[in-house]
Amino acid sequence: VRVFTDDENNFKPQILTEAINIDLDGLDIQKVFDLKKTNDDEALFRYIIIVQCNALSSILPGMFQKISDYTELLFPDNLLRKGSVIEQMVAMIPEDNFDVSSEGGQIEIIGWLYQYYISEKHEEVIDPLHGKVVRKDEIPAATQLFTTDWVVRYLIDNSVGRYWIERNPKSTLVEYLTFFVKTEDSKIKATDEKVTPQEITTFDPCVGSGHFLIYAFDVLMRIYLEYGYSEREAAAEIVKNNLFGLDIDGRASQLAYFSVMMKARQYDRNFFSRGIQPHIYEIKESNSTDKSSIEHFCGDDLVLKKNVQELLYALKDAKEFGSLLQMPAVDYKKINERFEQLAGEISIFNTYLLDDFQSLLRPTEIMSSKYAVVATNPTYLNKYDTKLKTYINEYYKEYSGDLFSVFMFRNCAFCTEHGYAGFMTPNVWMFIKSYESLRHYIIKDKSISSLIQ
Repeated sequence: VRVFTDDENNFKPQILTEAINIDLDGLDIQKVFDLKKTNDDEALFRYIIIVQCNALSSILPGMFQKISDYTELLFPDNLLRKGSVIEQMVAMIPEDNFDVSSEGGQIEIIGWLYQYYISEKHEEVIDPLHGKVVRKDEIPAATQLFTTDWVVRYLIDNSVGRYWIERNPKSTLVEYLTFFVKTEDSKIKATDEKVTPQEITTFDPCVGSGHFLIYAFDVLMRIYLEYGYSEREAAAEIVKNNLFGLDIDGRASQLAYFSVMMKARQYDRNFFSRGIQPHIYEIKESNSTDKSSIEHFCGDDLVLKKNVQELLYALKDAKEFGSLLQMPAVDYKKINERFEQLAGEISIFNTYLLDDFQSLLRPTEIMSSKYAVVATNPTYLNKYDTKLKTYINEYYKEYSGDLFSVFMFRNCAFCTEHGYAGFMTPNVWMFIKSYESLRHYIIKDKSISSLIQ
């Protein structure tokens, strides 16, 4: 049943005409009858959307939280009138732009809509006349620019794709990679190292709405199919083993999470029932935590207590630093075993520990790991506030000319040996004096596979 249109894509929500026949968990059919009787379509529409969102919270917990009242969503008035935001979305944007199976559909549009949503704040923050440094709460608006599709494909083709092809020279994958860069003699460097598809871990530390991970999903699907998996099996393996993303913007990370779930469902119609969740998280701060709950989590285990204290210290003001954070070496096996133990217990502390506290710690394990591929459009920013500037000077002083330079260095450190880091950055790092240390690092310790100016 369509929520915004009828079967002909007219702005006549099918969910209203079918309201009394809808089978949704939590739907109060008497409330539906009452609203139908008074012809209050506006209130009925709002009510059904809330019930739908609550029903989706069990399937997509990273996207939808349970809410009791539609007013909490701050719905605008007159959603059903001509000219409303929904009517414009339906009338002005072709339906196939929302189709997960269409070329450039669904995933692209999520990023572009969100970029327009924050564009006014973006212009305000980056205005040269703004005259002051960018504050922590302004960083997402200042730095989020979603990447053109061909750039995403070029970077993933020459990282995820190349990583597999070099280890499998007879692979037919190259036939599907439009932007794969070959040498003049069309030879592909081969290596004796053998990997399984699960080992091509791919990380975007500035994930935005997930464009890099979504295209990586398609390339990985080709790899899994070539390796002998079915589409259904491969979708589960990719979400469980291959894709990782972090962002300081909670709404952006939700959109990336949603996009990966929808991409998986493209290949497996029953994916929502598999109980598999993507490794895509918002980086959160430890500035305010429930100390008594954390004490219960650690108990008398001094090693666990030390590990947790170190992580909480590292996450102080984490939204200022994002995935540039340097993580302490801790025993994640012990931490994860404790979470599993709590899941089997009944405790007054569990609501906090298995929700807020676990979501606080999840990004730290991702930032403590290494990946075969790190691909991103990193943050561009050089108007640091004092706290961020101090942190960068402590850990990344030689690369501190701009945040994109810091990320180029940091992302190489996220890579496994012989891994690939892909970036879309300003080209100034190639010739300006202030980026000399970055050039020396790349020339001395790394190598460039391909470069487009």
